[in-house]
Amino acid sequence: MNTARCPLCSAGNGCAMAAPRAPGEAMPRCWCMDADFPDALLRRVPPAARGRACICARCAAEAARAPVHGDCT
Repeated sequence: MNTARCPLCSAGNGCAMAAPRAPGEAMPRCWCMDADFPDALLRRVPPAARGRACICARCAAEAARAPVHGDCT
């Protein structure tokens, strides 16, 4: 699994935590740490990628704009 790719669309996810860094270098703060990911979006992530690969900003933004119809996903 490529943790630098979105598990939903395979585009680069821009996650700073997945970026290479030197040994001992602190993990930078990433945009995804402050983002709100709807539960319906998180449920779409394949089980093998959960907690390992970040959803990209485009998928997160599209999910935030989607109309909410209760729990009927």
